[in-house]
Amino acid sequence: MTAKYRVVIQGAGAMGAAYASKFFEHDPDSIAFIASGDRYERLRNDGLIINKKQVFIPVYSPEDKPASPDLIIVALKHQHLKGALPDLQNLVGPNTTILSVMNGLDSEKIIGEVYGMEKMVFAISVGIDAQRFNNYIRFDHIGTIFFGEKTNQILSSRVLHLQSIFTTAGIPFKTPEDMVRIMWWKFMINVGTNQPSAILSAPYGVFQTSEHAQHIMEAAMNEVITIAQAAKVNLVKKDIQDWYTFLLSLNPKGKTSMLQDIEAGRETEVEIFAGKMIELGKTYQIETPVNEILYHAIKVLQQSSNTRK
Repeated sequence: MTAKYRVVIQGAGAMGAAYASKFFEHDPDSIAFIASGDRYERLRNDGLIINKKQVFIPVYSPEDKPASPDLIIVALKHQHLKGALPDLQNLVGPNTTILSVMNGLDSEKIIGEVYGMEKMVFAISVGIDAQRFNNYIRFDHIGTIFFGEKTNQILSSRVLHLQSIFTTAGIPFKTPEDMVRIMWWKFMINVGTNQPSAILSAPYGVFQTSEHAQHIMEAAMNEVITIAQAAKVNLVKKDIQDWYTFLLSLNPKGKTSMLQDIEAGRETEVEIFAGKMIELGKTYQIETPVNEILYHAIKVLQQSSNTRK
């Protein structure tokens, strides 16, 4: 089969692998990873085990010069982004769009500074419950990708093209009119759910059922709403309730990416969650006491993990 489109994913962790598996199921010729060093060799030689099935998804090295893809999906941890961006140099072509499903508010700007903001669409991923254990990836729900230009009252031709790609691969998506607001909504979810989950060692089921966990979650989220409104972003209290619709659909045993990082002894993304909130609080002269406590608590967990290594 000759692929009608080409997608390359940078990042073969839980989220990147889950999305790659959906493209691969539809058309093995439509998808490839980009990786370097040992990761490139492992993907080539060992493949991945996704939902108990071993798959060998094609992988490019930074030195390869394939035809430019329609879409590059960046699914890295924030701390790895800047060092990995040069790997995309031989892939980005005149008609390539780059979509980041990374956490935080800054990845689009960081990528755009290298390859041009005109290459970027804005995106978040919500409701995916993929987990990674070494080379094994498991997910029950692929979630929904919200993506588009900053504003989408009228859909651009590239947004329509990406919609057709996701439709063909069976990946649910939505294109909201105001993507900036949705980016902040996802930031609110990460700040409120990922961080307490790491501190409490709590899977999604705890937040689905425990009023005490929900209280902590909502306290952190309310700080995000206050900062967002100061930044003239239309985030409101109802957005917390809208999150519960997604939260209650997740596997109760599923874990946030930050909890997985803590358990695996990996560096967390606390700097782009609580760290970013503390920075924004200083910018807008708004106190962020909940996130300050979360920040230091997670730093303690990271230090303890490093000591045990």
